[in-house]
Amino acid sequence: MTATVIDPLDELLADAFDGYVVRKDLATKFKGQYPVPTYVGEFLLGRYCASTDPDEIAEGLEIVQRLMSERTVRAGTQELFKARARERGSVKLIDLVTTRLDAKTDAYLAELPSLQIKDVRISPELVKEHERLLTGGFYAEVELEYDAVIAQEKNGRPFGVAGLRPIQLSKRTALEEMAQGRARFTAEQWKAVLLRSVGFEPEALSERARDVLLLRMVPFVERNYNAVELGPRGTGKSHLYQQVSPYAHLVSGGKASVARMFVNNSNGQRGLVCQYDVVCFDEVSGVSFDQKDGVNIMKGYMESGEFSRGRESIRADGGMIMVGNFDVDVAHQQRVGHLFGPMPPEMRDDTALMDRIHAFLPGWDVPKLHAGLFTRHFGLVSDFLAECWHQLRFESRWNKVAPRLRFGGALSGRDMTAVQRTVNGLLKLLYPGGEQDIADEDLEWAVRIALECRRRVKEQQKRIGSAEFRNTHFSYQLGEDDVEKFVNTPELQSDDAIASDPLPPGQVWGISPGGQDEHAGLYRIDVTEGPGSGVRVLNNPAPRAFVESIKYAEQNLYAQALHLVGERDPRAHEFSVQLRAFDASRGGSALGVPALLALCSVLMGKSLKGGLIVVGGLNLGGGIDPLYNAVDVAELAIEKRAATLLVPISARRQMNELSDEMITRINLLYYTDARDALLKALVE
Repeated sequence: MTATVIDPLDELLADAFDGYVVRKDLATKFKGQYPVPTYVGEFLLGRYCASTDPDEIAEGLEIVQRLMSERTVRAGTQELFKARARERGSVKLIDLVTTRLDAKTDAYLAELPSLQIKDVRISPELVKEHERLLTGGFYAEVELEYDAVIAQEKNGRPFGVAGLRPIQLSKRTALEEMAQGRARFTAEQWKAVLLRSVGFEPEALSERARDVLLLRMVPFVERNYNAVELGPRGTGKSHLYQQVSPYAHLVSGGKASVARMFVNNSNGQRGLVCQYDVVCFDEVSGVSFDQKDGVNIMKGYMESGEFSRGRESIRADGGMIMVGNFDVDVAHQQRVGHLFGPMPPEMRDDTALMDRIHAFLPGWDVPKLHAGLFTRHFGLVSDFLAECWHQLRFESRWNKVAPRLRFGGALSGRDMTAVQRTVNGLLKLLYPGGEQDIADEDLEWAVRIALECRRRVKEQQKRIGSAEFRNTHFSYQLGEDDVEKFVNTPELQSDDAIASDPLPPGQVWGISPGGQDEHAGLYRIDVTEGPGSGVRVLNNPAPRAFVESIKYAEQNLYAQALHLVGERDPRAHEFSVQLRAFDASRGGSALGVPALLALCSVLMGKSLKGGLIVVGGLNLGGGIDPLYNAVDVAELAIEKRAATLLVPISARRQMNELSDEMITRINLLYYTDARDALLKALVE
């Protein structure tokens, strides 16, 4: 056995969770050697090797290897096990056991795939005790008996299940013990413990990769959690759902039966979503339902956690996870389409289905798996971890943190639900004990991840062309007087940069000249429109000076509508406005002209020029406010790498004071009134 270096975290873990830890590289020793998932080997390792003493580990390892060797059926040894059952009367083995009802004989029959036997007798009592036998089954230690008398009968079934022990922990106090042990770790240490417990070495991963791997755990602790993870091949997207927990079920690409997934109408048998905590569609691009309304049933279930069987409504709490591969890199995928492109044809452009997805995990942030990523340290035994996760599904942390959070106006009701579910799941992973106080930095960590992964869904809906999803500028405020913070999806072009490409209609860069108490600052105004009337500022709370700028812009739009936007009636539209600040300046004063241009741009459906910053305050009469610090404003625009600065003509003389070097780095455009500004700002 290879020696390993025990670090302080190993020692703390072994002391805090005596009897529940195992060297994770020991589990990988069995991977590939025996035809069973990792958690099966860990179940035995946890029983015999839960120690840091090298001698005890070595002794336990010998026992586990002997049991695995004796009780797992390798290819070509099926007949040997059958013969042993006949000679000894029974034999013990580890196998995936599934059961079906044989209507002809009114009896349940078990299937042991490793022995290739499909007609094993099993008592109704055992089936009733373990209903999951009927929906995909589970790994178990099986005592298989052989009855020579039955063998001599016509159509006799000599093999029978005499005993069954599921390979999972059913200890009611597991979560209490986890909560007690967790109190001895910092949040960062506990994240490392979770990652090591599923086989990864956190030191070998980037922070982004660690966050994605922790996100993969959320469906195990959050009921009815729906997520998508698409990315390159070989990043272990299905590993957690197949190898770590017996409460998860992996559905490989191909036909997905409505009867198997939800309910069998012929016999009322509940499907996978009722029997498992997590149902994962692997290679989702190849998945299709056997019935036309399969996707609709799935959408209804993802929304409410319920589905109908005739007049009866059935509730379940299994989460739906979809994982798949990009054939190209993420940047190219966005150039040629959208990030849901690899989904099946009936799902990839369905914005209603997307709206029910709580998180889109960036699978491209996880490196391809290699030996260096797997830990050789201690982690929690998988079945203990899985049992604690299962019990956490019935707890909540959201009510505890909700009063400390405020979200921006861009989040719809479904966005709020999705973000709450992700935050709740991450906090349950981090704080398995409900009594612990949740630190602000841990709450903010969870909120930023949740907003990013939900915004990624919204961005794809916007790409597909649905106007209702236009506003994707997700933000939050934490604490009493904290500032509003916006969350981006990193794979998109940075929102902080003044890019040379035109912004979408309704978006404009503007500089507030500031005032006595505030320096000049860069802002972006984002406006969306829909049916209704009036102008609504989404910032919460909205800066008073900016509200005044918006009021002046709105009144000028109504008064000068014919000159500005022609026959379009601005009073027949409701405008939603959001202000984003990129400097220390937060007031948003004297932004009337940029705001007016944004309103006109969205109403006309036309973009403003790329690389453009607009400057100027408005008054109610339509006049342009004087600009007193034009040079400061121009220098800030140059610092922000703008290509063009649109300023009032009254600032022309001040601009002569700009240095020769500065004046060559920006194009200055002057305007006389609001209409002139609009004409010069619009893309030709």
